[in-house]
Amino acid sequence: MTDTPAEALPLRDEIFQRMDELTPAERKVARTLLARYPAAGLESTAALAAAAGTSKPTVLRLLDRLGFGSYPEFQQRLRSEVTRSMNESPVSRARARRAAPSDDSAFLRAVEQRAGLVARLPDTVPPAEIERAVALLAARPRHVVTSGGYFSRLIARLLALQLDQLIPNVDYADEPLGADIAKYLRAGRDSVVIVYDLRRYELVAKEVVSLAKAGGASVILITDQALSPSAEEADVVLPAAVDGVPFDSFAALLVLTESLVDAVFHELGDAALERMADWERSVHIYRDFRVSGPVGRGPAGHPPVGRAPVGRATADHLNHSHQEQKEG
Repeated sequence: MTDTPAEALPLRDEIFQRMDELTPAERKVARTLLARYPAAGLESTAALAAAAGTSKPTVLRLLDRLGFGSYPEFQQRLRSEVTRSMNESPVSRARARRAAPSDDSAFLRAVEQRAGLVARLPDTVPPAEIERAVALLAARPRHVVTSGGYFSRLIARLLALQLDQLIPNVDYADEPLGADIAKYLRAGRDSVVIVYDLRRYELVAKEVVSLAKAGGASVILITDQALSPSAEEADVVLPAAVDGVPFDSFAALLVLTESLVDAVFHELGDAALERMADWERSVHIYRDFRVSGPVGRGPAGHPPVGRAPVGRATADHLNHSHQEQKEG
């Protein structure tokens, strides 16, 4: 079984689909494989058994059920799949999807596929890892820094914006090894660094994690199921499925991020509410309209709270309308 036919299911998906066929002990091994995929399967049988809380014979029974004659054969299949997935680009995946015949609506197919990624979160994210991440952030660390890759920086920034309303001293680093390097140099003991790193992993993420660990910070890595190389150094690893066409999907990644913030909020309790209230009182967001309620005074040089600043185009329009009314 060393050669994988092109039409064969990815090993990860095959394990997912056959989960109900497994014994409780085999299911523990399978969940460990999926939660730390593929790294757990590239370790020794003894290490995999220990991580799953089972025995080496249980690991081998699972592999036999999946059709592998030996552990080296299983690892060879795993390595070939990892190599293939890392070499895939959005263009190659998009071409494959376009070539696949389908009578379904492309929109509905995409919605269903992304909903499936979210539904897999309970299986891809080990509960113990989420609990550790929540505990680190709810302990009110001295400093929190988030960063991401080319696309995932968008989610990293969202996380920083939301966490900043729950706990103090949260920074987002847009250029981790450039203009924002000082944020990581300040991240020592009692600090938490959160790094997003998805497949076709970036060297910057690896260097940032190493820098944070050298300074004594705790590292939370949010990655895809193939696992970023930074997983070896991270204290907490939260994997989410990101398979999508034409680009990797952020559906599960976004839900994972928002759920992490929600869990931190509930763990903090009243302290989070007080921080949110302070944030609301301190931050002025000028909106176009307010349906009802009093309009407060804004800071010096700014329009009243609740009213949008009137720009030149808006002022000219109002003056023109007023002149027309007078002439009418």
